[in-house]
Amino acid sequence: MKSEPATLPECVEGPEAFQRFDNAVKSLLAVPHSTIVRRERAYKRRSAKNPRRRGPKPKVKASA
Repeated sequence: MKSEPATLPECVEGPEAFQRFDNAVKSLLAVPHSTIVRRERAYKRRSAKNPRRRGPKPKVKASA
């Protein structure tokens, strides 16, 4: 049976826990929208190159 690691963070409730949570959310929301859009576009490009991806495949347009 596995024992719990000794490096678990101390579970603290109250104002200190709320401050840590609030700071984490603020750091996530501080990313500009343009950066999020750029990362999303790059992710879609990478995932489209995967030949074994699940779901419907994009249609290939025939050039005239």
